[in-house]
Amino acid sequence: MEKEKFYMTTAIAYTSGKPHIGNTYEIVLADSIARYKRYMGYDVFFQTGTDEHGQKIELKAEAAGISPQEYVDGVAAQVKGIWDLMDTSYDKFIRTTDKDHEAQVQKIFKYLYDKGDIYKGHYEGLYCTPCESFFTESQLVDGKCPDCGGEVQPAKEEAYFFRMSKYADRLIQHINEHPEFIQPVSRKNEMMNNFLLPGLQDLCVSRTSFTWGIPVSFDPKHVTYVWLDALTNYITGIGYDCDGNSSALFNKNWPADLHLVGKDIIRFHTIYWPIFLMALDLPLPKQVFGHPWLLQGDGKMSKSKGNVLYADELVELFGVDAVRYFVLHEMPFENDGVISWELMVERMNSDLANTLGNLVNRTISMSNKYFDGVVRNTGVSEEVDEDLKAVVTAAADKVTAKMDQLRVADAITEIFSLFKRCNKYIDETMPWALAKDESKKERLETVLYNLVESISIGASLLESFMPSTAKRIAAQLNTSLRSLDECKAFGLYPSGNKVVEKPEILFARLDINEVLEKVEAKKAAQGKALPKYEGVADLISIDDFGKVDLRVAQIKACEPIKKAKKLLKLQLDDGFDGGRQVVSGIAPWYKPEDLIGKKIVIVANLTPVKLCGVESQGMILAANCDENTVKVLFVDDSIPNGAKLK
Repeated sequence: MEKEKFYMTTAIAYTSGKPHIGNTYEIVLADSIARYKRYMGYDVFFQTGTDEHGQKIELKAEAAGISPQEYVDGVAAQVKGIWDLMDTSYDKFIRTTDKDHEAQVQKIFKYLYDKGDIYKGHYEGLYCTPCESFFTESQLVDGKCPDCGGEVQPAKEEAYFFRMSKYADRLIQHINEHPEFIQPVSRKNEMMNNFLLPGLQDLCVSRTSFTWGIPVSFDPKHVTYVWLDALTNYITGIGYDCDGNSSALFNKNWPADLHLVGKDIIRFHTIYWPIFLMALDLPLPKQVFGHPWLLQGDGKMSKSKGNVLYADELVELFGVDAVRYFVLHEMPFENDGVISWELMVERMNSDLANTLGNLVNRTISMSNKYFDGVVRNTGVSEEVDEDLKAVVTAAADKVTAKMDQLRVADAITEIFSLFKRCNKYIDETMPWALAKDESKKERLETVLYNLVESISIGASLLESFMPSTAKRIAAQLNTSLRSLDECKAFGLYPSGNKVVEKPEILFARLDINEVLEKVEAKKAAQGKALPKYEGVADLISIDDFGKVDLRVAQIKACEPIKKAKKLLKLQLDDGFDGGRQVVSGIAPWYKPEDLIGKKIVIVANLTPVKLCGVESQGMILAANCDENTVKVLFVDDSIPNGAKLK
């Protein structure tokens, strides 16, 4: 019998920098759902990836003195590395710089243009560079970007637009007829009341003010704007072809069964994306779930706030499965969750080391102490056994019911309720007391069998959430993890089987003060220990600084670079024969004629790179005064060209 398919995706991670634990939460959440769906018998295809185009990335690459492709290659590898570190079981990792994706985006753009859904016009509005979004005055909050709270700048440029209003009524009807489409319900109400019912504006789908994007095939001075590029990954990643030659994988899996995204981007996934699909004559995804945020303290994680935690740092202290447990267990279905070092240690000690780890350790230790590790079911039962069995065998259906509702934290709670019932059973039966009475030997054997059997079932249900831990428990019990149906039956552990001689510690108890000392020591090593260093890069030695060759140079000629509005090409006298050429992204702030004759500081030993096809043999030092202002560092005319700074 052919399995029922289940296609699910995460939002693709934006490659502007290393993902923090709040970003990582989404991939772990998605992985637990994908794993459990496989456990239920579905044929799962799980896709994730990276969003790699846009002005913000172009600017970051320029600041780093490398090409945008080199920049996103590095960050994408970092993202994939963290996803792998967290033991996530994705089937496809798509990058929006993949050539097959880029080719399909160009086809989709042309198809929608030919259909009349895309038209050329001009855009004038207030633009937020970090969010890559335009806003009207009325959409701002206290004069700032409603999404990130950052500054916005007036912007006007030629652009292509998508006719959103053409499909608005059809989308409203779909949402009303499919109440499961947007989850939780609060997100659906927000989309309807704040965006759809007041009326949709046409959407800007191309830009000309930067070049790092997928060119519009029939008008190459335009690049495809972020959402038409990024959102289409959900179909291009499984082989959609706008020409009608889609792959068997696409035909099998589309429509998606679940898009899992953060609540901050649910508007794009429940309004823009469905409308794009309608225009392409494709069915809509079955469900979009907008999960809440994982907050540090009382605010959203932000590098500018200095409150960012990273998955690899947490794993170093707690281990992969402990971090997985924490982010999944602490996130409510609808409201934001909170992470802190103190809460992590508390959960580690109470839930993982005590409720679970101590239970497994005690059970195996008693089996070895009293029966040389041999576990037998002698059938000497008492009434208390029946209550334990009822709780244990009911757990599978309870967990499945919670997972069907995407209530992952509640599903984990059900599993740990099973483990807590086992601990209570130990208190009720008191194996240590039974061991003192030779006539109670067979009863003691049944008690320990019931515990081993119950733990085997609990570990099997736990695998989707803490895969490594589940396998370690099964190995210590000398058994295999069970199917979902097998978890509903009690007594499948082979009587006479033998557990390991010496149980390993699954989770060690931690001291909060020792953990905080390690955290502070790590921060100190990275140059983050004192408030005055907040936001400063990692500390380096004088030897490291000595590797950077800073020289004074004088600008002899300067001109703009065609098709690169932010770049200037500068010819420099750096004190050496022939001088050198440097490309710098300072055009928005300086006119070429105002720079000629000025003396500047350059990084003279930077590896040459090509920016927009022009070689750059170094980098000019400049200061980021704020998100939208850059000032070049000029030096005194009396300093000779080629002078070395040290």
